[in-house]
Amino acid sequence: MVIVDGAHPAAMELELTGPVWFWRGPSPWHFVTVPEEECGALEAVAPQVSYGWGMIPVRARIGPTAWTTSLFPKDGAYAVPLKFAVLRAEEIEVGDVVTIHIAVGA
Repeated sequence: MVIVDGAHPAAMELELTGPVWFWRGPSPWHFVTVPEEECGALEAVAPQVSYGWGMIPVRARIGPTAWTTSLFPKDGAYAVPLKFAVLRAEEIEVGDVVTIHIAVGA
């Protein structure tokens, strides 16, 4: 679901659901991939809010746990990084399907 604030064209809220996946890389991290429909809305506001490399700063929330992060482009979509504190607080593991509320440009 995408909600756009008409007074602030770059401000929007998203609610997305997806499975948690793990990237081992040199700096291991957990992510949820933004579904295609929401990616289109993000691409529309990215030029107004991105601070470089296509990164989009957001406020995110799973359940009562909120954090600030940046979405980044990955394989034609965007990925939402999940901090370890969020994983612990919400008892989330790889493969769990979670719903994330995201505020862009708010």
